[in-house]
Amino acid sequence: MFHHKPIQEMVIYQIYTRSFKDSNGDGVGDLAGVTEKLEYLSSLGVDMLWLSPFCSSPNDDMGYDISDYQNIMVEMGSMEDLERLLEEAHKRNIGIMMDLVLNHSSDEHPWFVESRSSRDNPKRDWYIWADEPNNWDSYFCPEAWELDEKTGQYYLHIFGVKQPDLNWRNQELREEIFRMVEWWLEKGIDGLRLDAIHLIGKPEGNPDYVHAPGESKQFCHFRNHELGHKYIQELHKRVFSRYHPVTVGETGGSTPQSARLYVDKARHEFDMIFHLGFLEEGEFEENPARNYKKFYEKWYEQLSQEGWDAVFLGNHDLARMVSVIGDEERYWKESATCLATMILTQWGTPFLYQGDEIGMVNAGFTSLDQFRDPHTTIKYRVAEEKGQDTEKVLADIIKWGRDNSRTPMQWDDSAHGGFSEAEPWIMMARNWQHINVARQEADPCSVLSYYKKAIAMRKSNPCLSYGRMEMEKSDPAVFAYRRSHEGCSVLVVLNLSSSPAAFNMKAFNKDQILLSNYPGIRQNVSGLFLRPWESLVVKDR
Repeated sequence: MFHHKPIQEMVIYQIYTRSFKDSNGDGVGDLAGVTEKLEYLSSLGVDMLWLSPFCSSPNDDMGYDISDYQNIMVEMGSMEDLERLLEEAHKRNIGIMMDLVLNHSSDEHPWFVESRSSRDNPKRDWYIWADEPNNWDSYFCPEAWELDEKTGQYYLHIFGVKQPDLNWRNQELREEIFRMVEWWLEKGIDGLRLDAIHLIGKPEGNPDYVHAPGESKQFCHFRNHELGHKYIQELHKRVFSRYHPVTVGETGGSTPQSARLYVDKARHEFDMIFHLGFLEEGEFEENPARNYKKFYEKWYEQLSQEGWDAVFLGNHDLARMVSVIGDEERYWKESATCLATMILTQWGTPFLYQGDEIGMVNAGFTSLDQFRDPHTTIKYRVAEEKGQDTEKVLADIIKWGRDNSRTPMQWDDSAHGGFSEAEPWIMMARNWQHINVARQEADPCSVLSYYKKAIAMRKSNPCLSYGRMEMEKSDPAVFAYRRSHEGCSVLVVLNLSSSPAAFNMKAFNKDQILLSNYPGIRQNVSGLFLRPWESLVVKDR
C-alpha cells in the first residue's frame, strides 16, 4: 500500500504516457508500458508519477478532451492495465497522480450529446449556452463561442471547438463530478493534477469584458474568479478532506497574489499549484538568472507564508528546457545538470518531466507536417490567413512548439529508441542514438547519474525539503540562494550562462560540497570562479 510522504519531501515525475513506452507495438505509449518501466523509475528515486490524461477521449487535444470520465482511452490500454499499474507502483511505494480535466469535456461526451440535443434537455444547463456570443477569448480559437445550428444557440469553449466548457454553476453537474472524483480515489489513485481549474468560475450572465487601461483582455473575466474558489472548496470538503490525495491545481497566468489563495492552508483548496510565473518575466532564455531571481522574489514571498508550490522547468506544454534555457550546442551536459540542480534545490515540490533526466533536447523538426499537436497547426494556419510572415511563425513553432517535449522517450539506440517496435505516433528526436537511458545508466558521470545523486541529496537533507529560501547577492549571470532549516544551512550557486562568472563567498572545504557538476572547485580569497553552467551545493553550517 502506498503511503505518501509529506509533499515537502516528495519528488514527482511527469509521464506523457503516449510517448513513454509502447507495450503492444502500435506505436503509442500506454499504461502497461509505464508498468514495464517501474524499476527504472524506482531506481531514479521518485515518489509519485503524474500521468497525462488516460480517460476515454477522441484526442482532439491529446486527451485533454474527455468523452468518458470513468473509462480508459483505447490507446492507453484497459482498466485492468491501470489496476495492475497501481498495484505494482504501490508495491514500490510509488504513487500515481491522475491528470483530470474538469473545466471542459469533449463534445463527444454523453453529457454534451444530451445537452446539445434540445434546449429543454435536462442536461442543457450542464454546459454554458447563450443566444448571442460575448467577447471572451479562447486559447485555441479566434472566438470562444460556437453556434450549434440545431438549437440555434452558442456554446462556450475556452479551448478548442470540441472542448465545451462545463457549467459549474449547476449543482447537479457538481454532484456528478464529486461522485466521479471519489470513484477514482476509491480505485487507488493517490494524487490529482487538475487541468485549467482556475477557469471554472464563470460569472453569472456571461457579461462582456470591459477593457481597462494596462489590463489584458485575455480570460480576465473568469480566470481565478471567486466562484471558482467556492467550487474548489466544495470539492475539498466533499472529497479531498476524506481521501487526502496530493492535489495540484493548474493556474497558468495567475499572479502571486491570486495564486496564494489556492494554497493557503486555511482556505482548504489545493496542496500546491502549477503556474508559469517564471515564463512571465520576459525572455527567460536570454538571462535566466535575472528572470528567475525576479520570479522568486515575487512568488516565494507570497506562497511561502501559508502555502506551498510546485517547482518545474519542463512539462508537456513546454519545449525542452536544455534547448530553450540551457545551451544544448556547447554545454549540453553542463546546462542539463545545472538546471537539474536548480529544480531539486528550490523551495517547493520538484516535478521532473520524462526525458529531462537524460538531457533530452528539442526534436529537430524542420516542417509543419512533422508536428502532431493540432493547435500548433491551427496557430500556423491563422498566421497564414492574417498574412503574417509564415517562415518566422514556423521558426517560432520549431523552437517553442510543445511537440518538442512529446517525442518518444529515448531508452536505447535501437530503431525507434527502444520506445516501440512500430513506427511511433510522432517522430523520434534527432539524437536518440547518442542521448538515451542505456548509454547513461552505466556511466557514473552521465546526466542520468547526476539526477539520481541530486534526488538522493534532496531527500537526505531537510534543509532542501523544508528550509526557508534567501537570495544571495551575485553576478547578473549567477543565481545563488541559501536554504536554512533548524540550525542547518545549504548554499546553492548556479551559473546560468555559457560564460565564466564569479561569486563572492568565504572559503570552504571539499567535504562541505554536497553536489557539483564539474570536477574540482576553483576558489581563491575573493571567492568562487564559476565555469559555464557550473552548479554547486555547499553545506555551510
